[in-house]
Amino acid sequence: MSNNKKPAAKVTLYPVSAAIWRNENAKGEAFYNVTFERSYKDDADNWQSSGTFNAGDLLLLAKVADRAHSEIYKLRASDRQAQQTDE
Repeated sequence: MSNNKKPAAKVTLYPVSAAIWRNENAKGEAFYNVTFERSYKDDADNWQSSGTFNAGDLLLLAKVADRAHSEIYKLRASDRQAQQTDE
């Protein structure tokens, strides 16, 4: 992903979050991908993020994934509505 591209949506249940990325295929049809991360403070009290999760994070990860799934359905509905408006 490009560093200057912003996610279409974000879902967070601290410390786990999901970024939802909107992309388009060759036909111009939208599709969505999701990246997950866990935030934490290191020994120097600086915020860091990781793509790995410990056993205690797994329930939150599942809940964030569920909410991301629901958010993607909302984004798809919005895409369909915008497409109908353009026609």
